[in-house]
Amino acid sequence: MAERQLPEPFHDLEPYLAWALPTERERSAKRQASSMAEIKAFYDAMMARMEEVLPYLAQFSPENVPGDVQRLFYLTLSLAEIAPAVENFGQPSVIDGYEAARFMPGDD
Repeated sequence: MAERQLPEPFHDLEPYLAWALPTERERSAKRQASSMAEIKAFYDAMMARMEEVLPYLAQFSPENVPGDVQRLFYLTLSLAEIAPAVENFGQPSVIDGYEAARFMPGDD
């Protein structure tokens, strides 16, 4: 039997699994590579469910999160990554900002 992709109450979000990315760098790259139509569709789908998603995620200890719940958490992090593009910029990139590829994670 295949592993569930998302918890039962959130199967409607499965078309957006490409946004379930574990690192900030991957989420930023996905935002930069996506059209505003794709970003807005993801934003609308997630925002419509956040009142249910956040309490659902709060049930789980960070040390013991099933894979389907982890993917839902990653979708939530991607929502946080793309929200400024929708709410502030109207484009995937920061207006008059540095190119995202210039930022390199450090060991600090």
